[in-house]
Amino acid sequence: MSILETHRLTWPNEAACAATATALAQGAPLRAAFIELHGPLGAGKTTFVRHLLHALGVQGRVKSPTYAVMEPYEMRDGDTPGDIWHFDFFRFDDPQEFEDAGFREVYAGPGLKIAEWPEKAAGLLPLPDVCIALELDDDDSRTARFIAHSARGLELLP
Repeated sequence: MSILETHRLTWPNEAACAATATALAQGAPLRAAFIELHGPLGAGKTTFVRHLLHALGVQGRVKSPTYAVMEPYEMRDGDTPGDIWHFDFFRFDDPQEFEDAGFREVYAGPGLKIAEWPEKAAGLLPLPDVCIALELDDDDSRTARFIAHSARGLELLP
């Protein structure tokens, strides 16, 4: 997987995470993007997704799809709705689950795809446009590395 460019940010608090998510939602072509989120439990993957989806116009509660594996949402881009698919592969034990659940068809279709714990579906997912690697720092801040793997991914860098 080739890396085209990397940006590193520090989020001292959740407000900084929210600001990054809002900037991404306002400035990047997300309609057909695939974003992978990496990091340990509690690093802020779902928190970032929640802020991003709210910035994209998703109303209501954005929950972790840990048990459901996938949660669908609808973004509002002006008057045009678009699909968002939020995945959490944390509980995947067998790659066949990906096929059985019909996720290959979801990934082949239109819409923004966001995957937490993509390493649990390794070899089944397409090349991400951007990977966001989150780390917990000793002072409870977060370090976020944005790694672009495509031309679209370069546009998604903060």
